[in-house]
Amino acid sequence: MAALAAVAAPGRLTLRVAVIASPYPLSEIPSPPLGVTYVAAAFAEGGAKVRIFDYVVCGYSREKLAEQLKTFQPDVVGANSVTMNFYDAAQILSDVKNCNPEIITIMGGPHVTFTAEETLRNYPQIDLLALGEAEETIGELLPFLKWEFHDKWKNISGVAFRKNNDVVITGRRKLIADVDEIAVPARHLLPITRYLALGFPVSMITGRGCPHSCIFCLGRKMVGAKFRKRKIALILDEMEQILALGFNRINIADDLFAADKTRVAQVCRGIKERGLQFAWSAFARVDTVDEEMFAMMAAAGCDSVSFGVETGNPQMLKRIKKGINLDQVRRAVAMCRRSGMIAHASFIVGLPGETKETLAETEALAKSLGCLYGYHYLAPFPGTTLCENAGQYDLTILTRDWTKYDANDAIVRTSALSPQDIRDFVARYDEEMEVNWRKLLAGYKRGNAALDDLRIEGHWRLQLNYRILQDDLIEKLGVIEGELFKDSPEKAQTELCRRISEAANADFSLVEKLTDDFVRRGYLQSSPTGKGRTWSWAKQAGC
Repeated sequence: MAALAAVAAPGRLTLRVAVIASPYPLSEIPSPPLGVTYVAAAFAEGGAKVRIFDYVVCGYSREKLAEQLKTFQPDVVGANSVTMNFYDAAQILSDVKNCNPEIITIMGGPHVTFTAEETLRNYPQIDLLALGEAEETIGELLPFLKWEFHDKWKNISGVAFRKNNDVVITGRRKLIADVDEIAVPARHLLPITRYLALGFPVSMITGRGCPHSCIFCLGRKMVGAKFRKRKIALILDEMEQILALGFNRINIADDLFAADKTRVAQVCRGIKERGLQFAWSAFARVDTVDEEMFAMMAAAGCDSVSFGVETGNPQMLKRIKKGINLDQVRRAVAMCRRSGMIAHASFIVGLPGETKETLAETEALAKSLGCLYGYHYLAPFPGTTLCENAGQYDLTILTRDWTKYDANDAIVRTSALSPQDIRDFVARYDEEMEVNWRKLLAGYKRGNAALDDLRIEGHWRLQLNYRILQDDLIEKLGVIEGELFKDSPEKAQTELCRRISEAANADFSLVEKLTDDFVRRGYLQSSPTGKGRTWSWAKQAGC
């Protein structure tokens, strides 16, 4: 702390760091951001005073940012980004610099790790990059995050920055040997109430690293080939901390959770021994699972498992170095379904050497599995083998517009397929889904099964919910003036619903159901004011 005090601003005991949670679209399932909370925890553990400026479930504007900067007065503003939201993160850091050019801006994450020189040459609003696994880098860097210590940055592994007209890259830092020493994600700094209202599961990891060599994936290059396991007790402790925040669903996000049967058994046994009651999901490889493992997971509350299958063509599985075969896919999905859990298979279209015939094989496999499945367009992210060595494969990457790297459009071609050919394949699947959806809508309140009507209402509710959060509608519309409302929360709530319905062009009864639920759960609250009544989210950090 003494070192920090020496470099802090006059009158300050510690450095102030704001960490940006950059906007993320609803289509990408914006759960509480894991990387951002790990970064925030690393800064806090180093002695900094930390705030998260969340623009995932809170609206963003330059004016709002300026007010947050004025209130918190950070010395440093950091942002974590993936390729698809890099531009948003970079624009926010540009806005930070416009507010106060003396603030040091940092960006981390997989995108800038593999585009360090390009990023620093093209985005002057970014002062410093944290490369790869950043927690130890942050700890070493923190005492020197003042402009007068700029010359010291070259002595710290795992960073990149500009010096005069050159880009200095100090090289990747060694991976953290003991992942149990990494601070638990600082989720308490997020606007928890708003994430609870949105309703997506909280992601966590049980370790870092991946020994597999899939050519489309960044995992191994970002966090290393060796799987570094966390202690079982610490995994269970983190689960308890998540549940204590009010969440009731967790997603285990690392691909290798199900690679070690003994470890899965220990986690599942620990969940039951601690009496933890929650639903959870996990990712798994099809070549590491068996009936007994799935039975243990289901008994401990797991209700769904996602498998990355990628393609139905055996030769393409070998080409992309997936390391699995189709028999393993069929067995894993069948075992998962027999255990009573939902199985989901994910496929990538537009892989190297893709043809109409390989797409047909993928479609045939997907339909034969009897489980949920979906297609994603190939996004050859910077740092992947595909991106770095595209010329060695039957693949042409057509753009470096990073907004296109969201796996929602074709940005590659093969010798046999144009981007439009790839789009046409996915469009047929989308049309099947749309036809089924239209049938459900036609039967809403007129013959659908009750579960189907609930599914429709859940879809509408989610769209409305995200609109309320992203547009800050409670903040904008929640001041209800008039003596009529001052002593009547019920009338004030009705007026709030009317305003939201009008602003969001949403059905009043749906708005009323949603706000009733938020009030009942304690997410929304109201208080009398001098001129009426004001609605707000329950007290929270982050916005």
